[in-house]
Amino acid sequence: MSELAIATMERLIRKGSGLRVSEDAAKEIGQYLEGEGIRISQQAALFAKHAGRKTITQEDIRLVLKNK
Repeated sequence: MSELAIATMERLIRKGSGLRVSEDAAKEIGQYLEGEGIRISQQAALFAKHAGRKTITQEDIRLVLKNK
């Protein structure tokens, strides 16, 4: 089960498509986005550790997304 709110996922899909959204579709995209967020965070943590920091910064996230 995703930690992301179903209503938020429904709004994202409606915003991108203009269509109605089933609850199952909202749950599915929530699970996918949560997984992507975790993978991005793990990679960003490696950048932060390499820089000798214990805090992930915006730049760490940008570096991960740039290298995707």
